[in-house]
Amino acid sequence: MTKLEVFDPPMCCSTGVCGPSVDSALVRFAADFHWLAGQGIVVDRFNLSQQPRAYVANPAVKAALMEFGNNCLPLILVNGAITSTGRYPSRQELAAMVGVEYEAPVSLPVMPSGGCC
Repeated sequence: MTKLEVFDPPMCCSTGVCGPSVDSALVRFAADFHWLAGQGIVVDRFNLSQQPRAYVANPAVKAALMEFGNNCLPLILVNGAITSTGRYPSRQELAAMVGVEYEAPVSLPVMPSGGCC
């Protein structure tokens, strides 16, 4: 079974999707991460602020941090091999990394100003 691990930079919460100004890249990646889990991929996500031992315990992650510092984060591993560093890959890139068929994210319709109904 394919395993994807994400080693995030230090964030205030497990996904970074919190606080007064949410980074849209993190929102997109969180949705893509959950989509992968629905495709049968084993997924794990680690936050440097909350789970520093996971970074030290993984030899590939530890080596990347020693060489590049936090600039290598986020760091993506597939089956233990580094496949991406320093950015959050798109859903299409993630699908290719783990060998599943790409499905475009569903977009919700934009409501006209003034609310709904």
